[in-house]
Amino acid sequence: MRSLLDFAGLLCTAILIFRPGVFALSDYSPTFGSNGFANWGSATWPPSSVGVPLVPQTTDHETLELLKQVDPKRIQSTIQTLVNFGTRHTASGTMSRTRGIGAARKWLLSEMTELAKPSNGVMNVSMPCYFQAAQPSSGMPIEADVCNVQVEIKGAVDSNRTYVYTGHYDSRRLNNSNNMDDAPGADDNASAVSIALELVRILAPVVAKNPPAASIIIAAVAGEEQGLYGSNFLAQTLKNASVNVQGNFNDDIVGSGSNAPFDPQNQHTVRIFGAGTDYLTLPARVITEIIATGYQDDTPARHLGRYVQEVNAGAASVTDMDVALIYKPDRFHRGGDHESFLKAGFPGIRFTEPQEDFYHQHQDPRTQDGVIYGDEIEYVDFNYTARVGRVNLLSLWSIANAPATPSNFTFDVNIGFLASSLTTPADYLDNIIKLYWNTDPVDPLLDYYEIVWRPMSSQQWAHTVNVGTQTTTRLPISKDNAVFELRAVGKNGKKSPATYALAVESEYFGS
Repeated sequence: MRSLLDFAGLLCTAILIFRPGVFALSDYSPTFGSNGFANWGSATWPPSSVGVPLVPQTTDHETLELLKQVDPKRIQSTIQTLVNFGTRHTASGTMSRTRGIGAARKWLLSEMTELAKPSNGVMNVSMPCYFQAAQPSSGMPIEADVCNVQVEIKGAVDSNRTYVYTGHYDSRRLNNSNNMDDAPGADDNASAVSIALELVRILAPVVAKNPPAASIIIAAVAGEEQGLYGSNFLAQTLKNASVNVQGNFNDDIVGSGSNAPFDPQNQHTVRIFGAGTDYLTLPARVITEIIATGYQDDTPARHLGRYVQEVNAGAASVTDMDVALIYKPDRFHRGGDHESFLKAGFPGIRFTEPQEDFYHQHQDPRTQDGVIYGDEIEYVDFNYTARVGRVNLLSLWSIANAPATPSNFTFDVNIGFLASSLTTPADYLDNIIKLYWNTDPVDPLLDYYEIVWRPMSSQQWAHTVNVGTQTTTRLPISKDNAVFELRAVGKNGKKSPATYALAVESEYFGS
């Protein structure tokens, strides 16, 4: 019996020597949560020592100081002023100085012009308009001008790379065609317009001395409630001008905070909705390949959402907020202005409060059966809106001063895969991933690239690998079990959003 056991031990040793590391013994055991069940969703698999655990990128002191300038009292004042115009329906009156969308946009133009003065001309304020025909079925009972009020800040390094903040300033009642009666629109969406004005005010003196590396547009858009008119006008204008829009931050309904329906965490959480492959404008065969290789959750919109999550996590002591990334284009059977950018082929995400209050949204102001309805200012939490404003300011200013999101990133479909013939090199059969990317043209902001990867079950990046300025790398991780992305790190330490690895090489390298 003893000799038989010795033989079994020798056999086991021989196997371990023949394939070192593969059959290594371990004292690993499943981890268990407080409920006594195994942590099946803990995203700790696959185990790997490749790279280092990702730590959220930190924010420089100057930017953190900017965030502290977001003023809840100014937010309240802006919202109250917009509510005072009675209705801001896209087809409401334009002749009055005190009522209707005409008065509202004239005030916004005047206010943005005044707030932009400390920029010493770096901020360009404009009000582009177009004529929209009547569309009664979508809430446009008559023809009307649709006008956006916007500020453009030209980038000092790459002026064609552009990031756009949008918030619509129009409002509506239950009957979307009612362009006469009061529609206060405090939360939906004066709250987001108040953030737009704060962004202009705070950045004006900064850009006078230090313009961002990339361009920024801050826009109050019209016609959202009737068909995303203003945002589509803006997105298509940028597309037709071949502007490289690398992100749209669309804020819509960002005011509930401490109001009902209430939960303490709701005061400190903002949702970001990131669209999946349904909004990609790539050829169908490429989208099929993305889904087949498991990258359907790694669209540019969701990477933009991950970016906001990460930079906010590194500055949460100042923003006082959590960011919840939702894998949906928008809320249940709902939509918003970011969709105009998505349809134009640009990454776009929606910021919105964590728990909407339907008693005070799209409602006629009234008391009925003892219930108060209407989107009135008393149901807006100005401190909450200010916190959302800090997250936007942080994200917009950081991304505009980081290198551009890399492109032309792919992985080898032969290495780390089944043999195709008797002559397939042996090292092709290692279950690893080999990645390639193109560094041309060289980004003047770039210091180095890094690969970020995460287990399939994790929403956020788990590990990062500094790959310098080379154009290829091999990682000893199966491409089946994780997703791999590339991002650029600037000389100032700021990091770009990641880009996904596309297996269709011909899309990038013409092979």
